[in-house]
Amino acid sequence: MKNVIVVANKTATSDELVEALRERAQREATQFLLVVPGSPHSDDHVPCEQRLAEALEHMRQAGLQVTGTVGAPDPVAAVQELWDPRRYDEVIVSTLPLGTSKWLPARLPERIQRITDAPVTHVEAQPAGSPLPT
Repeated sequence: MKNVIVVANKTATSDELVEALRERAQREATQFLLVVPGSPHSDDHVPCEQRLAEALEHMRQAGLQVTGTVGAPDPVAAVQELWDPRRYDEVIVSTLPLGTSKWLPARLPERIQRITDAPVTHVEAQPAGSPLPT
């Protein structure tokens, strides 16, 4: 059984992320830990605890084995606090598209790869309910 940390905020309930996790779980048995970085304020008015609960429900309905937690506000710190190479095998980072994402200009996937020295997969997604770009 593989154990994968998933870092997502606004994209935590996205279909693109769920599909990427389903594809990952189809390759081999996988358990996921969803980490939603905490925030003292939210620019889209959805508390991180609510987003986490909604994402876990959505992922479980898709047949995924997933647990979750609210992490540190900085996504790098959130992963660093949880990372244990004896427990986790890889990390999946879900972001908004370039141009919208605050995490991509900060090179989040690369920074997480450096601190974990583990495989990191980047999933670009839209928030749930957003129209797809044309």
